[in-house]
Amino acid sequence: MRVWLWLLVSVVLSSASALAEDWPQFRGPGGEGHSAERHLPIAWSETENITWKVPIAGRGWSSPVLKDDQIWLTTAELEGQSLRAVCLDRKAGRLVHDVEVFHKENPGRINRKNSHASPTPILERDRVYVHYGAHGTACLSNDGKIVWQTALEYNHGHGPAGCPALFGDLLIISCDGRSDQFIVALDKNTGQIVWKSDRPNGRHSYSTPLVIEVDGKSQVVSTGGDRVTAYVPLTGEEIWSSRYVGYSLVPRPVYGHGLVFICSGFDPPATLYAIRPDGQGDVTESHVAWTLKRGVPLSPSPLLVGDELFIVSDDGIAACLDARTGTQHWRQRLGGDFSASPVYAAGRVYFLNEEGVATVIAAGPDFKRLASNRLDGRTLASMAVSEGAIYLRTDGHLYRIESSRE
Repeated sequence: MRVWLWLLVSVVLSSASALAEDWPQFRGPGGEGHSAERHLPIAWSETENITWKVPIAGRGWSSPVLKDDQIWLTTAELEGQSLRAVCLDRKAGRLVHDVEVFHKENPGRINRKNSHASPTPILERDRVYVHYGAHGTACLSNDGKIVWQTALEYNHGHGPAGCPALFGDLLIISCDGRSDQFIVALDKNTGQIVWKSDRPNGRHSYSTPLVIEVDGKSQVVSTGGDRVTAYVPLTGEEIWSSRYVGYSLVPRPVYGHGLVFICSGFDPPATLYAIRPDGQGDVTESHVAWTLKRGVPLSPSPLLVGDELFIVSDDGIAACLDARTGTQHWRQRLGGDFSASPVYAAGRVYFLNEEGVATVIAAGPDFKRLASNRLDGRTLASMAVSEGAIYLRTDGHLYRIESSRE
């Protein structure tokens, strides 16, 4: 009986552990905005379902990332001169580490919606990878020690924005500046360049690469000015590319149903492309399955949930599309301006506007608003989800939001 009871307890604990996910990078475990967490709050306010609220010094729009008991984010103090990595204790929000990673006497101008600490860190094992665009890239240990530092020279124009992506021992970064554009892979153990692929005749951009698998082989998909390109992750060799007219891209691609979904950026109005990634060379005329030219986001990334693709434009128009065909199921005004990317968890989609208002809807082809929740402060960073809680960053604080437990 005791053995049976011990086995039962072990199974229950293992199941609970399996359900509790870390959130180690921009847009979560798979980089596409999904969480397996089930017991998340629908409603909150400054006085409801807030476990803790802690001040974050400086300015930064990187999203919080979580692994084990640590939360990491980046910030810039002294008007961007002091570029820092900050670690908090997950349970209490207590400050654990506050590390100046780089100091720049003249960090330069940034877009009014940007910061000098906008790219989101990546957590893996006992390492923390932080990126500040051309200001510098570094690796820290999870006890706050700097392991290596490097700088990639290019003029990012509006400031740093795109996040790195991890593949094996490589840290892959899109560097699309005003004067030169390239994608580079660093050795994650040393910071040394392993490969670098130039992107000639492009324009500046700020997107985050996504690693996908097509027919058993990995590709890293990177959107840049006027072109999206897929590369062999280990070598940087180009696999396929597709042309469009657009620049200053921010949304991260998403992938499903044999299609990569990307947004084309500024001027003319943005277009959403659904591209089959099984081609070779220039696939502009052969592999674009469908396009959308109305209400396409310039900042928030798309969100694919089952057969539905959810988007929200920067001016607050949300839409749900059939991912396979592009057919629109619904289109609704949520209100406010948007920069943060939506998150899916527990059968719901969470949208966050720039004014601290989170709209929660049921995931599916029919529009059903479940809640609208407001917090104080400006909100451009995307939410993180882990262990039954939502972690939300404003311009002055980080919140842990979860349902009250009796």
